[in-house]
Amino acid sequence: SIEHTPFIVISWEEVPYPLSSRQAMAHQTGIQADEDLKSAIKNALRGDLRVLKVAIRNEQLVKDVTLEPQRGWEEDFELVQPLLQDNSACYILYRLDEKDNQGNYKWIFFSFTPNDAPVRDKMLYSATKATLKKEFSGGAFKDDINATEKNEVSFKGYQKHITAAEAPPPLTIKEKELMEVNEAEKQVMSGTTSRHSHMKGMSFPLMEKAVNALVELSKGKLTYVQLAIDKETETIILSKTESSIGAADLGGQIPDDEARYHFFLYKHHHEGDYLESIVFIYSCAGYKVSVKDRMLYSTCKNTTIDQAGDNGVEVVKKIEVDDTDIINEDFLYSEVHPKKTIVRPKFPKPKPPGRAASNGRR
Repeated sequence: SIEHTPFIVISWEEVPYPLSSRQAMAHQTGIQADEDLKSAIKNALRGDLRVLKVAIRNEQLVKDVTLEPQRGWEEDFELVQPLLQDNSACYILYRLDEKDNQGNYKWIFFSFTPNDAPVRDKMLYSATKATLKKEFSGGAFKDDINATEKNEVSFKGYQKHITAAEAPPPLTIKEKELMEVNEAEKQVMSGTTSRHSHMKGMSFPLMEKAVNALVELSKGKLTYVQLAIDKETETIILSKTESSIGAADLGGQIPDDEARYHFFLYKHHHEGDYLESIVFIYSCAGYKVSVKDRMLYSTCKNTTIDQAGDNGVEVVKKIEVDDTDIINEDFLYSEVHPKKTIVRPKFPKPKPPGRAASNGRR
């Protein structure tokens, strides 16, 4: 005899791509409107209703509450909030008194999913929203609003929604940065006394130690001088010096969280000649530096160079950096001695012999 072993056949529907939790919920619900809701929607489209509250029960969209107009649409908004519960999601379809070009009333579609509602309900209502809007296809939705607080489903809340929708788009990061810089510039300039004014920018005086260090640099006794702005005294102070560093070590001297001025004696060879060139570097570590500090250092930069020049420091190249990693021998060399682009003259092409001969026979 043959012993038969029971077995189970399993089949599945292959999905061509992974579904997100929201897509999966919409794919699985299959929730539709019951007949009572469909009848209520017909009444709503005729203009008989002001409010239609819809809920999901027993895997169906059902009519929960209907309210007829009592006064104007603005005043009737007070009828809605008593229908809402703190932990229960629902849809609120609210009719305005305004009509579209085809004579249909305009509606507001509220999806109310309070924070205390179960997560599954939030997903279910989100996934089924399109189904309800399809059932209500004869109505014109002027606004579609997702609300989590009761006060959002009110006349005042609707006004806030309209104001926000009509407001200009939010500023980009660059636009915010520019606005902050402009504001900081106004504050800086208004807080600076007239003795610091300068046609090229603001001028904070160099303190004695800073002056002495720059003089030593001009004589070749120092190779590096770092200056900083003292905001309290509105002066340029000495931050640090080095007697003998090369281009390879310069990047390590520059702070990565503050703005600074740097004077560097760049010793190098160019086209067979030995040169000692003083390079000025303004370093600013991007967004790690406050807007006001960036504004201060940028505004005082040129006048600081001028004061250094008055003390014998002849700057051959001015550089601005926000990344210390790029500062090395090759970088400095290319900045001090940029490659020259040779423009070769274009000579006119000679005329073809046949054309010249033809012209000669005339």
